[in-house]
Amino acid sequence: MDPDKPDLIITSDVVVSTAGHDAGELFYVIRAKHPYLYLANGKDRTLEKPKRKKCKHVDKVLRAETRVAQKLRAGDKVLNSELRRDLAFLCREMQSNNLGG
Repeated sequence: MDPDKPDLIITSDVVVSTAGHDAGELFYVIRAKHPYLYLANGKDRTLEKPKRKKCKHVDKVLRAETRVAQKLRAGDKVLNSELRRDLAFLCREMQSNNLGG
C-alpha cells in the first residue's frame, strides 16, 4: 500500500495480496490490528486460522457491501463457505469488468 494513499483498511474490506506465495489472491480482512491484518478466504486460510500479513503487503480492492461484509462488521458468525462464495463472485465480477472494458 502506498503511504501517500489515505485508504484505511478496516474489517470487512476485500484486499489482494501483493507479496508472498499468495500474491494475487483475494481475501477478506477479518481483523485489523496495526501494522497487521488478519486475512481469510475460506479455502486455505479459514476463519479459524487467518493469515497474518502486514498492511504494506496488500492493496485494498474495495469496501464490500455484501451480506458477508455486513456480518463481519457486526461481529456475527460467518461461515467459510460464505467467504469462498463471496470472493469467487467478486473475482468473476472483476475479471469480467477488466475483459469487457
